Amino acid sequence: MSTESLDFLLTSESVTEGHPDKVCDLIADAILDANIGPDPYARVACEVLCKGRRVVLAGEITSKSGLKKAHYEEIVRETIDGIGYVDPGDPFHAKGVLVTNLLSRQSKEIGKAVSRATDAKKKDLGAGDQGIMFGYATDETPELLPLPILLAHRLTRGLADARRAGDVPWLKPDGKSQVTVAYEGGKPVRVETVLISTSHQDGVSREEIETWVATKLAPKTLDGWMRDGIRFIGNPSGSFVLGGPSADAGVTGRKIIVDSYGGAARHGGGAWSGKDPSKVDRSGAYFCRWAARQVVKQGLARRAEIQVSYAIGEAKPMSVAVETFGTGDAKAAAALVSSFDFRPAAICERLNLRRPIYRSTTNYGHFGKPGLPWEE
Repeated sequence: MSTESLDFLLTSESVTEGHPDKVCDLIADAILDANIGPDPYARVACEVLCKGRRVVLAGEITSKSGLKKAHYEEIVRETIDGIGYVDPGDPFHAKGVLVTNLLSRQSKEIGKAVSRATDAKKKDLGAGDQGIMFGYATDETPELLPLPILLAHRLTRGLADARRAGDVPWLKPDGKSQVTVAYEGGKPVRVETVLISTSHQDGVSREEIETWVATKLAPKTLDGWMRDGIRFIGNPSGSFVLGGPSADAGVTGRKIIVDSYGGAARHGGGAWSGKDPSKVDRSGAYFCRWAARQVVKQGLARRAEIQVSYAIGEAKPMSVAVETFGTGDAKAAAALVSSFDFRPAAICERLNLRRPIYRSTTNYGHFGKPGLPWEE
């Protein structure tokens, strides 16, 4: 069904790298990069839990990287330090965390299923698991992303940039944004509401935070979408002095809508951070995004959503579907997408995924950022 005639509000959120769940995602992707750098065919499925002084690593890694437990602890501390959790007065800080390492090797049964060559000449790679993945693109922004999630990411990145630059001395690493955009005829026409929740030093009032957001942060990050009449909300819960894993538990994979399209398109459900590209949760979603971008860039539709499904150990997908929402030539779009090779090995080769690029994906969305191969 076409959505071109619909008027509606769409809200998306983003979180900073200091959010507890994103701390875990970044540690997981740092561990992935540390393994896939020296061993491009490393099998990595790393999960992370952070709470208080504790960091727990779990999952399965089969790698020729030679990393020992001490190396993993060093990666954890370096990552936390880079985020900005360095205050010894907080329970969670880089030098004081206690790391529990529960990582083991990949199951032999899973490893055999993935490595099995279904075509001896082409050396196919079986999918690392069953599942469905989605990719989406829209021409409403130059980045081919929905406007609400794009602006939400700009705001949280702006929070981090202002903190790192020392422009706002009371900012701390944990924070969130939320942006509501009004659509008319299926196109974004104005920003209605901007919500910022940020951790801060003691003694800073909600009014001071709200004023800074409205007069400094938003004009710098909303670009041409800044206007009179936007409703700005800052720290609606009031004081937010204790943040990050000192206050709340963080776990990998709990920000999948933040990572993708902000609720404007569907998500298959599988998380991405900490997984090597043999896991089609990650590589399949990236390639679906790449395919959807081609549909829009070639003018076949204004919006496109691609769905692909896999069975564990099988190279060829079970199905590939294309939706253009009545915004273009559906048959031509489907014909284009059917010409792409969705086998995991082909995806890894086409997008050059067997290299340490994953720390750059973790924060502020896995899409719409320059330098990522599925965005080129």
